[in-house]
Amino acid sequence: MRRLALSLLLLGAVAVWGWTFVLVKEAVAGYGVLSFLAVRYAIAAAAIAALTAWRADRRSLGAGMAIGVPLAAGFLLQTFGLRHTTASNSGVITGLFVVFVPLTNRLLFGQRTERVALAAIAVSVLGLGLLSGAAPHGVALGDLLTLGAAAAFGLHVALLGRYSKHYATGALTLGQLVCAAALFAAACPLAERLAWPTPRVWGIILLTALVATAAAFYIQTLVQQRLSAIQVAMILLMEPLFAAVFGYLLAGDRLTGVQIIGAAMMTGAASIVEVRPIFFRPGPSA
Repeated sequence: MRRLALSLLLLGAVAVWGWTFVLVKEAVAGYGVLSFLAVRYAIAAAAIAALTAWRADRRSLGAGMAIGVPLAAGFLLQTFGLRHTTASNSGVITGLFVVFVPLTNRLLFGQRTERVALAAIAVSVLGLGLLSGAAPHGVALGDLLTLGAAAAFGLHVALLGRYSKHYATGALTLGQLVCAAALFAAACPLAERLAWPTPRVWGIILLTALVATAAAFYIQTLVQQRLSAIQVAMILLMEPLFAAVFGYLLAGDRLTGVQIIGAAMMTGAASIVEVRPIFFRPGPSA
């Protein structure tokens, strides 16, 4: 029952992430990406600090700040990418993070990657081409930026899964958010002119900061301490579905038959990477 409750809690966070693709795309259409992210993460960090700072230990904070670097990179690439692609495309491509998790484990922790995972990456890249227009010239800049975000998120999930069990949830979450906010704030003056958000953008900032950042990342950190990486990854894979649904309902996004096939190839390849170990013993590795 406890596992079911944790799974449903994480699924709720994933649904929120899928929904906010549409909101973030609207916000950054007329407001600086770095400014948006800096304010969003600063507010989220302040919210978590108000609840956990009094019992946060330096060791957990330091680990969280290190894990926060790929998190910040992922959101930066994803949010810039949303300027040049649809919310549906962004959601599906972001789901490829699960393919990058085994690659991260191989490079950083010496865990060998099965050939089926390498094949899944190839299928996913082909699916990206179909989703983006079924031809090389159809691949949008936003799709490529979002693919980079998926790689960064894969690194983040791998690191969080490996180290979250050894640190306090609140302090680990706070460290991630503080690191991200600091990096965004430092880069902001170098890339864009600071401006005061409109009331509509302020509303989106507050909503995404408190619900989709502070609460959602606390939930992910908590759940990754208690559920296996396979269970967590399968739940996180629902994000592209939620993004596509909300993109259809709220933003009027449409997918052609070829694009739907591409999306299915990408999501299917990512799913196979995560589900296969449940039913089969590891095969040859590369």
